[in-house]
Amino acid sequence: MDQQSAEERYRRGLEVVDKVYGPGSSAMMTAAKGMPFVDEIVNHLFADVWNRPGLSMRDRRLLVIGATAMLGRDDLIETQVKGGILNGEFTDEQLAEIPLLMLFYAGAGNTTMTFKGIQAARASAKAAQKA
Repeated sequence: MDQQSAEERYRRGLEVVDKVYGPGSSAMMTAAKGMPFVDEIVNHLFADVWNRPGLSMRDRRLLVIGATAMLGRDDLIETQVKGGILNGEFTDEQLAEIPLLMLFYAGAGNTTMTFKGIQAARASAKAAQKA
């Protein structure tokens, strides 16, 4: 891959990061450019995988939320849900359904963390929308 196409791919990845998580979200990755771990996330996960046809951004996000719920990671749930709220992908009623469904697949402890992450995302997105 020539330098121009490599830079284009990286730029495309950063644009998708901002689409997924909200404007300015790519700044952290830009600051860490050159670190193989970060570059691979930008170049492959966001420039290629999140950018593929076949699933909408919301579809991909719901899959990530389900997988993340299994990990019991409220911080990662918050990141995904906030991005979805900022993109207009979820209603309050839809967000209320996620913990109910996850209770039966991820268990009570993990679902408690999922609920915590959703509540934090709601508050964070509300603050971001007011700013």
